Amino acid sequence: MSDLPGRARDLYDRLVDEYGEPVWRSHGSAMDELVLTMLSANTNDVNSGRAFKRLMATFDADWEAIRTAPLDEIKTAIREAGMYNQKAPNIVKTLTMIKEERGEYRLDFVAEMPAAEAAEYLTRFPGVGHKTASIVLLFCFNGAAFPVDTHVQRISRRVGICGHKTGAAKVKQIWEDLLPPQTYYALHVNLIQHGRRTCDARTPQCEGCCLQDICDYWLQQGDWAQGREL
Repeated sequence: MSDLPGRARDLYDRLVDEYGEPVWRSHGSAMDELVLTMLSANTNDVNSGRAFKRLMATFDADWEAIRTAPLDEIKTAIREAGMYNQKAPNIVKTLTMIKEERGEYRLDFVAEMPAAEAAEYLTRFPGVGHKTASIVLLFCFNGAAFPVDTHVQRISRRVGICGHKTGAAKVKQIWEDLLPPQTYYALHVNLIQHGRRTCDARTPQCEGCCLQDICDYWLQQGDWAQGREL
């Protein structure tokens, strides 16, 4: 299937048929989403969610109190998220930068920026990469940013939207070039659902997959012609 935009749209439509079309609703405070996503690095949603709730409870949801707290207290609060020795100082440095630049702990202003400019601003913070920035922009503001996690990357590689070794940043760029921004939220959510339910990393359930006949991995074509594994 050489028509890549056509394949992308077909994939989008099939996932909507399979899982429905999620309707965007704001996930709330961009500051909350930024720190929650920073905590989610290299752990699962359950652990990062618990760590975030404990951080908020420990410091009464007060960003100033978190920024000025002893680092060991922050590490203890977020321990469940793992990598707390790196995440705690990154959170403090990020809060410090925002306070010094903006005079308050709010990020609503990024919604008025072009997506690329907003992403560039957010990725200046320590521990914030393109995925975290894209999640904040998409989930909080429905911005024109497409987050790529492990599920999105794996499925994109397997179906032939990108090469089998393509990095996450490039996958993000490819999807943003192929489909319009109004599709990003539903596509992101549905790709994650599909990755969890069907396109598993180790044991994909190809026999019942709604993408089977447009999937290079199943058809053993393109980059998967030699039976390569991720």
